[in-house]
Amino acid sequence: MKSLMFAASIAAVALVGPLASPAQADECNEMTELTFSAPVALPRVTLPAGTYRFAHLDCGTTNHILTVTSEDGSTVYAMLLTNSVERATATNRPEVIFAEMPKGEAEAMTAWFYPDETTGDQLVYPKTEARTVKNAPRETVFVANGAE
Repeated sequence: MKSLMFAASIAAVALVGPLASPAQADECNEMTELTFSAPVALPRVTLPAGTYRFAHLDCGTTNHILTVTSEDGSTVYAMLLTNSVERATATNRPEVIFAEMPKGEAEAMTAWFYPDETTGDQLVYPKTEARTVKNAPRETVFVANGAE
């Protein structure tokens, strides 16, 4: 059963990873376009499959608000509080970390890293969602940037 859940998680991640790519943007707000082939849960919202822009609200020293908008930027789906999170090594492509959720639920994004950065954004879930997300296994996805 556990290996089946792991395989399902890998399959879900495999569907997301190859289809996501960053957009060229001002490095100040770290805007990145990500395309998901399956629904993705964020705090208080689940995004259907599609392309979305992830960016910091401002370029100040406290980038703890992450905005998620439609591909063209015209619709705001979420404004998320984040905490800083570190990774050991920076990569030249975006990295997304998901929590493996129970069968039938969308994988929950827990963190996002901009290319070439070791500090990323850990999403803050409300208490009503945090227990489920916190206790779920993690899966890291390195997202191809399309330039390779």
